[in-house]
Parts: sequence; structure tokens; C-alpha cells
Amino acid sequence: MIDLHTHTLFSDGVLIPSELIRRFETLGYSAVAITDHADLATLDFNVPRIVQVSEDLNQSQPVRVIPGIEITHAPPSSIGRLVRKARELGAKLVVIHGESIVEPVAPGTNRAGLEAEIDILAHPGLITPEEVALAAEKGIHLEISARAGHSLANGHVAKLAMAAGARLILNSDAHAPRDFMTEDFAQKIVAGAGLSSDSLPKLLSNARQLLEKIGYSL
Repeated sequence: MIDLHTHTLFSDGVLIPSELIRRFETLGYSAVAITDHADLATLDFNVPRIVQVSEDLNQSQPVRVIPGIEITHAPPSSIGRLVRKARELGAKLVVIHGESIVEPVAPGTNRAGLEAEIDILAHPGLITPEEVALAAEKGIHLEISARAGHSLANGHVAKLAMAAGARLILNSDAHAPRDFMTEDFAQKIVAGAGLSSDSLPKLLSNARQLLEKIGYSL
């Protein structure tokens, strides 16, 4: 299993990075990205620390730890420069907190993230066909989310992505141990999104391909 969207106490998660990764290790995961929330105020605090702890953990345990960040609730006009700054600071995976239907994310966030060529557009809510086509064109992954609330639009996202040939990825958006996905629960999230029963291996393959793109092999 692979999860490329998780949170620690660097933002609103409950675990320190070492415990987060240890708990994923006991579940048999091969790779996990730490993608804490950030905006301009916290980007230069969070990213270097996530990079540092990821490098240390990658020397001592089997789960490949990916240093990332989730740019969250930033004004759409700021997203491009925040993405560039995150990469300059060492984030290997950049996620945008998409226009979930259960949070007041600013309209235009989905498109701004896609135009900034992020890696994952998380829980994009009622994303438009035009935005899905843009994701397909740029090879940006659209998230199928296991998180309560955010998952309500999974069926919409999956349907449009399949029609447009956009890449889907399955993540937990975990903030606490109760959010971690077992393989059995992952299968249920996939089914709930209206995807076929054999889709989970494809979603995991998409995750592996993304990791290879950003320089990680499993």
C-alpha cells in the first residue's frame, strides 16, 4: 500500500512524524508522504523540517518517506509562487487542498493548482470537466479521498477522470491513526467511488509511477 497524503502535528495531525511512519510500517505500507498543511506563513517552517525528518527516517526503517506539503486555503493568485517556493525548499511532492464541498475553499483553487503543475489535486470536489481535461493534459493526479466529508464527491471525480483519461490516486488524508487505510477498507473506498473492483491495483500503480517521476523507486 502507498499513501501520498498524510498529516502530522506540524499542522493538524495528532502524531509526530516518527510515530506516523512507524504505524504505517506495521500496516505493511511501502511508501508514505508527509504533506502537512501550509500557506505563506508556515511554508518555510514546515517544509525544511519535513525534509529533515524524512531523510533521517529513510535511513532507519523500510517505509519510503516522501517529504511533501499541502498548500491549503491560500488565495488562488498566490498558489503559483507558493508551489515554486515549496519546491525550492525541498518538497518533493506538492499537493493542493482542492475545492472540497465541505470546506469554504476559494473558487479558482483547483484551476490555480493545475496551472501551477502540482503533483496531486486533493479532494477536488465538484471539479469541472474542463479542469479534469487540464489535469489529464498535465499528468496531474486527482485524488479519490478516504477522508470523511471530502469523500462525498469521489464518484463525481472518478466519473469525469475516467471519461477524460485523467490519472486517479487513492489517499487517506490521514490526521490520526483511525484514518489509516487497510487494503480491505481501500477496496471499499474504491467501490464507493463507482470504480470497478479491479481498480485498486491501477490506483497503486499510478502512485508508484508518480513516485518514480519525482525520483523515488520502491
